Amino acid sequence: MNNIAIQAINTSAKLQNTPVLHDVNVQFAAGRWTSVVGPNGAGKSTLLKVLAGVLPPAQDGGRVELLGELISNIAPRAKAKQLAWLGQNEASADDLTVFDVAMLGRLPHQAWLAAPNQADHAAVEQALRSTQAWEWRSRALGQLSGGERQRVLLARALAVQADVLLMDEPLANLDPPHQSDWLVLVRQLVAQGKTVVSVLHETTMALQADDMLIMAAGKVTHFGTTADVATHRALEHVFENRIAIKTIENMLVSLPKM
Repeated sequence: MNNIAIQAINTSAKLQNTPVLHDVNVQFAAGRWTSVVGPNGAGKSTLLKVLAGVLPPAQDGGRVELLGELISNIAPRAKAKQLAWLGQNEASADDLTVFDVAMLGRLPHQAWLAAPNQADHAAVEQALRSTQAWEWRSRALGQLSGGERQRVLLARALAVQADVLLMDEPLANLDPPHQSDWLVLVRQLVAQGKTVVSVLHETTMALQADDMLIMAAGKVTHFGTTADVATHRALEHVFENRIAIKTIENMLVSLPKM
């Protein structure tokens, strides 16, 4: 059985006719969490958009495979069941209730114009409870703070119950306790066999992943386990040795160099 959940093969991409990704080759193993890190402009978000099928590769710019199939050949509804996407600054109607926003994640599972069934309601409740958003389920999204809104959008992605979750800056606007909750949640998803790929600016949090993909200038500069010293050195190098990776109380942390 193929244990590669999603991969980019010789993949390049452009934004407004400007090359951003350059011949990227990367494989993400099923049942693991990979953090994607690198300086601003490294192409991290663009890579995730290409993996999600939100942004097509450049002409003759390689291909993306999801669960062994060319992603462009997968029917939209089938892809939406297999892959959940949480992008930066995700838009959603402010007048929708929190419950209805999370229910949007169940659309791939519902027949055309069909009302949500018991399984849909159960999935949404589980997703909202897992992000501590259940108590706001009747509130309008526009009434929430940035951090609360982010937790609802995360619940929408979780409600899909997809095998692969791609998250671009999922910790945006979250305070430290809820960042810790997110870490616990990701670990639970991986324990269930899900594959998580997340772009993170918080390097200490990124070091808690199973694997780390390091990017610079639209290219992959390193891919390895977060436990590997070579990964630590590559992470320090991509940030011009202005950070140092240390182990404190059995936990890897990233510290700024003074």
